[in-house]
Amino acid sequence: MKSRLVASAAISALVLLGATGCTFITPQATTIEYPSSDGVNVSDADGPLDVRNAFIVATDDGSVGNFIGAVVNPTEQRATMTITIAGIAPFVVTVSPGETVSFGADEEPLRIVGLDSRPGSTIEIHFQSGDSTGTKAEIPVLDGSLPYYADLVPSEPKPVMVPESTPMPVPTDTATSAPSS
Repeated sequence: MKSRLVASAAISALVLLGATGCTFITPQATTIEYPSSDGVNVSDADGPLDVRNAFIVATDDGSVGNFIGAVVNPTEQRATMTITIAGIAPFVVTVSPGETVSFGADEEPLRIVGLDSRPGSTIEIHFQSGDSTGTKAEIPVLDGSLPYYADLVPSEPKPVMVPESTPMPVPTDTATSAPSS
């Protein structure tokens, strides 16, 4: 009887070990860093700041876009990042020590006029912080078709309505005769 009990305990232990032992040699998926959304992460080993979940939400014609993302400063010193897109004036972002500046969440998105990149494409952006030469990354350009991005689409500037004016007579130095009746 004791041998049956020992045998069943040994078999149970082997089955349990065999069923759970596969995680012993398999990498844990929760330890792999990845962008948790549609954006990309940009890190520069030589610079103090990192960019997390960067993407652009643009108008349908791609002429105007909003840069969305977080600039993270894990250091103990204030740091500045320059974000450059070819043909557009650079953006300069200063981040306090240990802080995060989140464009599109805590802060207004960075408005990019003259983007010239339609939704569905990517655009090369150069990120430079500290004394580093910076790094370039392909950043996705999205539209507002998903409900959680709809509020991030840049609003088009409304045309200014100028009321039509009726021509006013301009006085002249010469007199004209009045029409006769």
